[in-house]
Amino acid sequence: MDATYDEIGRLYRRHRRPDPRLATQVMAALGDARRVVNVGAGSGSYEPATTVAAVEPSAVMVAQRPPGSAPVVRAVAERLPFPDRAFDAALAVLTLHHWADKEAGLAELRRVSRRQVVFCADLAVSNAFWLVADYFPEVVAIEEARDASPGLIAERLGPHARIEVLPVPRGCTDGFQNAYWDRPEAYLDPEVQACMSTLAVLPPEVLARGLGRLRADLESGAWHERHGHLLDRTSIDGGYRLVVAEQ
Repeated sequence: MDATYDEIGRLYRRHRRPDPRLATQVMAALGDARRVVNVGAGSGSYEPATTVAAVEPSAVMVAQRPPGSAPVVRAVAERLPFPDRAFDAALAVLTLHHWADKEAGLAELRRVSRRQVVFCADLAVSNAFWLVADYFPEVVAIEEARDASPGLIAERLGPHARIEVLPVPRGCTDGFQNAYWDRPEAYLDPEVQACMSTLAVLPPEVLARGLGRLRADLESGAWHERHGHLLDRTSIDGGYRLVVAEQ
C-alpha cells in the first residue's frame, strides 16, 4: 500500500479535495467525538479539528497534509499502535480497499474507539456507474477482489452499526472514481486518472482502450444520448456509503 500511494498520491491535494457537502455528513456521523483517530488518513480529507492522531503509511501522502493538522503515526490499520478505547471515534475514509486484512483492521478500529465511521463503497451500485459499465468493465474484478461491502463492514463492527447513503453532489470536489458523473470529459485528464486507484492500476492498454471509447462517445454525442439525463440532477447515488457503529 505504501508503494501504491507513493505513486498515485502525488496529486491528491489538487484533485482529491474534500467536498463540503460530503464533509457535513461525515461530521454528523462523528457526532460529539472529542478525540478522533483518522486511519488511512492520506492527505487529511474529512479530518475533523478534533483529530488527535492520524495513521498513514505513505510518506508521499503524509507530505501533503496541511500545516497544523494532527500528528501522523506511520503504521497500518491492522496493527494500530494505541491502547484500547484510546479514542472517542475512529474514522476511515475510502481506505479499506487498500488494507491487506480488512477484518483485522476493522477489529482494530473497534478496539481503539467507541464509535467507528467508515466511508466506503457498495460495489453493487458503484460498479453499475456508467464509467465502469460502459468503458472500464475491468474495474469490476479489481474492486471485487480488494473491497469489502458495507454490509460486511457493518457486521464486523457490531450489532449497533447502521449504513447511510452518501450522495455524490454535482461538481463534487473530491475526485474519487464516480465523482465526475456530471463532467465526463474530466476522466480524459491524466491527472484526474492518476488520483483514482482503480484507473491508476489498470494495464496501460486497457486504460487507453476505455478512454478512447469515452472520447469517441463524447465527440459523437453518444454519451449524451445515453447519460445526458443525469445532467439535470443535483446529485446521484454513486454507491458511496457511511457505516457508523457505536460500541
